Amino acid sequence: MLKISDEGALPGVNAPAAVGGSLLDEIARDGARQMLAAALLAEVAAYVDAHADQVDEDGHRLVVRNGHHQPREVMTAAGAVGVRAPRVNDRRVDASTGERMRFSSAILPAWARKSPQVAQVLPLLYLHGLSTGDFVPALEQFLGSGAGLSSATITRLAGQWQDDATAFGKRSLAGLDFVYVWVDGIHLKVRLEQDKVCLLVMIGVRADGRKELVALADGYRESTDSWGDLLRDCKRRGMRAPVLAVGDGALGFWKAVREVFPDTREQRCWWHKIGNVLNCLPKSVQPAAKKALAEIYNAEDKDHARMAAAEFAAEYGAKWPKAAAKVIDDLDVLLAFYDYPAEHWIHLRTTNPIESTFATVRLRQRITKGPGSRAAGIAMAFKLLESAQARWRTVNAPHLVALVRAGATFEKGKLVERSPQQPEAQAPQQQVA
Repeated sequence: MLKISDEGALPGVNAPAAVGGSLLDEIARDGARQMLAAALLAEVAAYVDAHADQVDEDGHRLVVRNGHHQPREVMTAAGAVGVRAPRVNDRRVDASTGERMRFSSAILPAWARKSPQVAQVLPLLYLHGLSTGDFVPALEQFLGSGAGLSSATITRLAGQWQDDATAFGKRSLAGLDFVYVWVDGIHLKVRLEQDKVCLLVMIGVRADGRKELVALADGYRESTDSWGDLLRDCKRRGMRAPVLAVGDGALGFWKAVREVFPDTREQRCWWHKIGNVLNCLPKSVQPAAKKALAEIYNAEDKDHARMAAAEFAAEYGAKWPKAAAKVIDDLDVLLAFYDYPAEHWIHLRTTNPIESTFATVRLRQRITKGPGSRAAGIAMAFKLLESAQARWRTVNAPHLVALVRAGATFEKGKLVERSPQQPEAQAPQQQVA
């Protein structure tokens, strides 16, 4: 119990704060401690009362209270909470196994040292850059204790990610429909191996507008074979061909998707394309060229975009033909997003959903010099994407995604309504013929 003693003063006024924390934190922890103790007592009392009618030959109850377990600290969101769980003496015997029956608390399982919420947060802090040896000094003052924050504990929790990533890669995709997909290859250096990990990432937009991780696999330098294996595996698990795929032009993905999902249209990432074009230009003209490129992908519609592209080629093609060719040669796949709802253009121009998410993975890599193994690299990326997925917002105008899947036509970003009289007008002509 929290005791405040200050002679000559009102209780709680100018009282000294607990060591290593504020008085407010101690009050919160004490309240949590009392509530937890009351909940455990109520749970045990209900268990004992439920079996009060079961007695032995001498008329003694088979299920009774039996003091308390040894005191322990449990790490919760309110900090470290001390608890002495009540103990139950259950002398009943399971008829099928012959073993003694045991009481198991649903509130505080045996040997639990952390609440599920804290257990989930610790690995995410590790992913976001906090090293295993820094957990105790970083969180001890905040939580009131360093128990359960050792390097071994964090490493053990991280070891569970690999099993989660494996199960994710085997799940069925039959009930999911991804209308748009972003694809990219992310390279991570592995500490204990010479080669880098090339993560093949696919994020999709479902028919209701929600973004979701579709697939994550270890590839070989973004090759066509690696992407083909991943796409064929997704197809075997029930994945339907997406309407549009967005990715970097250097990927082996494009040849693979033409083989596995030939009906899927292609959209090149403008973020990657701008970088490639600027690399072909001297620094003195790069700011102006960047503005000229923005006129293409920010145009009013596809016709105006083509005019802006022609102006770019006329301006820079004579002196720097490679820069102009990078735009003109891929113009059709750079402007494919204009054939879809205008509300979706901002989402379909780049692979930003992948790039922004993996910025944190690269932070983790700079601090730890990369994951220790290829499997650890995949698991690290999977857990990061899994946590980030909860914060991904739906695409603009999500109700239009289902229309895209249904094959609706969009001109200049707006839905083209079909005239109901058009089929009827054609019918008499067919009869006369």
